[in-house]
Parts: sequence; structure tokens; C-alpha cells
Amino acid sequence: MFHGENHWLEVASLGLDLAAETPDVDRMVLVLFAVLHDARRIGDDHDPQHGERAAALARSLDLGRFGVREEQLAVLEIACRDHTTGGVNNDPTIGTCWDADRLLLWRVGITPDARYMSTTVGRRAAASGHRRSGQAGSWSDIAARLEA
Repeated sequence: MFHGENHWLEVASLGLDLAAETPDVDRMVLVLFAVLHDARRIGDDHDPQHGERAAALARSLDLGRFGVREEQLAVLEIACRDHTTGGVNNDPTIGTCWDADRLLLWRVGITPDARYMSTTVGRRAAASGHRRSGQAGSWSDIAARLEA
């Protein structure tokens, strides 16, 4: 499975790496994006509506009970809904979310392209032929990095 839990963990880990070099990234939104952006895919094949379903899922979870503010939820919804459009975004959180996902496209036979990266660090990683796999660790590692 290309879009399951291992991918979500990789997106979270890589996203936190990118966030370390990108000012003003909301790391909680980034990790929530990693978990939710493909959570409503219908298989691994072409599914252009999965981003919209992920945004609806994010809204339905009542994340405010866990301290997620309305502003964070709004950013998360945009990141999930539009991550499949191929565009770039100037918002540092949304851009980092999308870059973390897109830098892993090689796993499905697509070479990441710097033109589709939103952040400086994402463009640099794509231009250098960045390939990463199996470096994510665990969800406990991700939680520890969020607390740091």
C-alpha cells in the first residue's frame, strides 16, 4: 500500500525535518496533515476527490477537544483539500505539508520536481534528487519531536 500508515509516518517525519528550516510552520497542523491527507483514499489508484474527503474528515473529528484552534483547523482543511491540485502555496505550513508529501512521490515512480515545491528547502531537496525511505521512526518519535 502506497498511501497507508507508513506513508503518513514518512510525511510527518520529513515534514518536521523541513519545518526545522522553514520559519512559522505550525508543526501540529503538519503532523495532522500527515495522518489525514490520504486517510480517505479509495485505494492507491487515481482518486482526485480524496483531498476533499480528507478535509471533511478533519472537520468532523472535533479536534478542538484536543486543543486544535479554529485557525489551525482552517489551514489543515486547505492543506488536505488542495494537496492533490499540483499547485504551490506561500503559507509556510501548507507549503511544508505539500512538500513533505511530494518529496516522497518517487515511491510511486514519480520524480519530485522543484517547480512543484512551495518552500525553499523543498525546492532544494527536489533539485538535489532527495530520496528518503525508512527513516521515519515511530509515532512516539513524532510525538517527542512535537514536544521538543
